[in-house]
Amino acid sequence: MNRVDYPVTFEVEYPEQPSRGLAILGILLFIKALLLLPHLVIMYFLGIASFIVIWIGFWIVLFTGRYPRGIFNFSVGVQRWALRMNAWLYGWSDRYPPFTLD
Repeated sequence: MNRVDYPVTFEVEYPEQPSRGLAILGILLFIKALLLLPHLVIMYFLGIASFIVIWIGFWIVLFTGRYPRGIFNFSVGVQRWALRMNAWLYGWSDRYPPFTLD
């Protein structure tokens, strides 16, 4: 199902030559999770910050009728980072996720 009218899209390129080494690590999923430990620590705090910032954003929308661009960019960046982590963990991408919200 491809919904073009929906405002959010998610695209992942099919890996033509996936890494066999990462596939072996994927068999033992906890090893890849250990490699993501620095990301998980940072994402813990970013998740808390994102929750607070989005909650504040709801109040701003209530009183002003506008969602602040900075809050939007921050929350999208946190979700993008989490998605890149999951893509690497589940083998959708062989590239280790960068430490960035971009």
